[in-house]
Amino acid sequence: MKRQVWKTYVFWIGLAEAVGALAGWLTRSGAELYRRGITRPPLSPPGIVFPIVWVILYALMGVGAARVRLTPPSRERTRALEIFLLQLAVNFLWPILFFGLQSFGLALLWLAALWGLVLWMMSAFSQVDLPAARLQFPYFLWVTFAAYLNFGVWRLNG
Repeated sequence: MKRQVWKTYVFWIGLAEAVGALAGWLTRSGAELYRRGITRPPLSPPGIVFPIVWVILYALMGVGAARVRLTPPSRERTRALEIFLLQLAVNFLWPILFFGLQSFGLALLWLAALWGLVLWMMSAFSQVDLPAARLQFPYFLWVTFAAYLNFGVWRLNG
């Protein structure tokens, strides 16, 4: 039984981290252009902060999803995991819009949708496993901060 629990955690954390790593890899040249040529708003952290924070957030997402998956089968569990996967897909596309295409306005709208999906995911997780929902709070805060940064970049760079 314990082996199955660890496999579940490895799968969900690995999935979340892989999505983040793929998005990062696909947008690496755009991220470099961003670092060199984009005017950033006040409170913008140094570039090294972003990958560190995202690795932690993807791990927390994965732990939360694993906790939900390990609960007894139910309609709520299925729905929570579907919402998790949906928000993960939307999360994957944001850096492509922002860094890859440098479409800052569209990325901001996309991020607003992600923000709503994170709230929805937290609500769905809380119906199945409250600690899983609470693990998403740093993610929610970071997406909120990212919206401020995205808005600032959009305003400062037209």
